[in-house]
Amino acid sequence: MGLIKVHDKYFEPYIDKTRIADTVASLAQQIKADLKDETPLFVSILNGSFVLTADLMRAYESDCEITFVKLASYEKTQSTGKVNQLLGINEDLRGRTIVVLEDIIDTGNTLQKIYDILGKEPIKELKIATLFFKPDVFKKELHIDYVGIEIPDNFILGYGLDYDGLGRNLPDIYKLAKS
Repeated sequence: MGLIKVHDKYFEPYIDKTRIADTVASLAQQIKADLKDETPLFVSILNGSFVLTADLMRAYESDCEITFVKLASYEKTQSTGKVNQLLGINEDLRGRTIVVLEDIIDTGNTLQKIYDILGKEPIKELKIATLFFKPDVFKKELHIDYVGIEIPDNFILGYGLDYDGLGRNLPDIYKLAKS
C-alpha cells in the first residue's frame, strides 16, 4: 500500500484489507447473535455497500435474504446534503427484521432517508449496520446498531467507496492526502 492518484487527487494508505475483513466478520457475528434464529432481510445501500454486503453475507452463518436500494448524496468529495432515491425495495417487508447495510455513515442524511423510507413499512424491527462511522460530523439523532470502525472526518475510498466513480475496486481503504 502506497500513495495512489485517483483523478486529480492523491490518497494515502489508511486501513488495510485484513482489518476490514476482521471487522466485517465481527459485524456478521454480532448481527447473528442478536437475531438468533430469525432470517433477516439485509438491505444494501448502493453503490458503496455492495462489497461490504457480499463479504458480510458470506460471513453470516445462517439464513438471510438480500435486497438493494440505490441512494446518492455525494458529488466528488463532498456531500450535496440532498439524498436521492434512485432504486427502491420491491420485497414484502411485513413482519420482517430489516438490517440496513451501509458502507459509511457521516452526516446522517442518507440514514435519515432510510428511516423515512422504512419507517412507513409494517416491519418487525429495523437495525442499522455500518462499516465506517464518522461521529464528529454525524448530525442526526438516529440509532445505529452496529458500527465497524469509527473514523475522523477524512474523505476515504476503496472497498466500495469511490471518488467520482473510481476506487471502489481497491481492497484497502485510502484517505485523501493532505498535500
